[in-house]
Amino acid sequence: MKLADLKGHKLGICVSGGLDSKTVTTRLIEAGLDVLCFTADLAQPDETDINDVAKRMATTGADTVIVDLKADMADACFMMIKAQAMYDGGYWNTTGIARAVTVHGLLPAMQERGCTVLVHGATGRGNDQIRFERYTNTLAPRMKVYAPWRDDTLLQQFPGRKEMAAYLQEKGIEAKVEKTKRYSTDANLAGLSHEAEDLESLDTSELIVKPEMGVWPHEAPETMEDVTVRFVRGRCVEINGEAVTPLQALQKANQIGGRNGVGMKNALENRVIGTKSRGVYEAPGLDLLGYCLRAVYQCTLDRRSTGLFHAMSRLIAEQVYDARLFDPGARAALAGIDVFAEYATATVTVSLYRGNIYFKSLGSSPNSLYNPADASMEASDGLDPRSSQGFVEVQACEALNIARAGQIANPFWGRGKLLAGR
Repeated sequence: MKLADLKGHKLGICVSGGLDSKTVTTRLIEAGLDVLCFTADLAQPDETDINDVAKRMATTGADTVIVDLKADMADACFMMIKAQAMYDGGYWNTTGIARAVTVHGLLPAMQERGCTVLVHGATGRGNDQIRFERYTNTLAPRMKVYAPWRDDTLLQQFPGRKEMAAYLQEKGIEAKVEKTKRYSTDANLAGLSHEAEDLESLDTSELIVKPEMGVWPHEAPETMEDVTVRFVRGRCVEINGEAVTPLQALQKANQIGGRNGVGMKNALENRVIGTKSRGVYEAPGLDLLGYCLRAVYQCTLDRRSTGLFHAMSRLIAEQVYDARLFDPGARAALAGIDVFAEYATATVTVSLYRGNIYFKSLGSSPNSLYNPADASMEASDGLDPRSSQGFVEVQACEALNIARAGQIANPFWGRGKLLAGR
């Protein structure tokens, strides 16, 4: 859709209260369009009061509806932890899961108020445009989408942030192009993603980022902090002996992990549209709880289940990244994860020290497959080592046949010279 196509529609604009949001909203009002702003409360750590978003947007003349999605965001984080859904490079895709929660939560609020077009401020070079639009397409097929930063009219009028600020100032609307930091940040309960500007250069250290959920490891305390987490069926139910809801669990884990420098990652990720993007990510709570649950899975999953779990985990991470979380493939994989999580009950204690998480103990796991006696190098009542003879002979049968057939070679050194028969 273009600006000229919006006549006769009621627009629901996704806003954050920043420069872009105010510029787009003001420009659409100037065009005589019917607009209503919406923002999601995702427990953003960079917003001390979510109502401030509505106050900032009120200067444009538009009203803002705030939709409380904190509980939904916490449930989505628990889903990510249960599935161990870390994306490209092994980081928690906090923005990707937040877009799923945001669009899923804002669409009903928009529809209830008669909106027929969702407006988002994502750029034409990133992932978020795909996420806002694909989720709108799948969840509300009749809802149209307008992307102002793919519209030539706005791109020509506002080639940069200076032009946006000048435009708003001409309208008597407060606008600042602050240079207090040299990158942009997206925040929610799951974590923060920092990208763009100076971070686009690979000559720039990740340490230019000032963490907002904690500290860098070298700034963390010099003493270890122990944390005990109780899981029932793959869900955290207690931290340090205190019962927690999903929201409370994430908030507490963010605090504990953050002050110990946990969860800071630098990644060069593969975007949906085929480009690469550099980002620095904070996810202290997800990293802490994810590590602890991983220890439980290692205790309860057999070898083949572990392989299948990893395949489904990767698929879910990619589905979240690609805006396909509600598709059949993701739902089927999540159903499979639930089968494995059914046995993931245990209490885990870890020690945190300057960005590191050290395993300390695991207990109260009724479905544990671990039997120390079976793997012990000392005499025990576990597996009789003599019973392995038959297994080794069965393995030897296949190995000898492959060797006799001349199919064994060294592909790593010696130029692949055949070794059989020596």
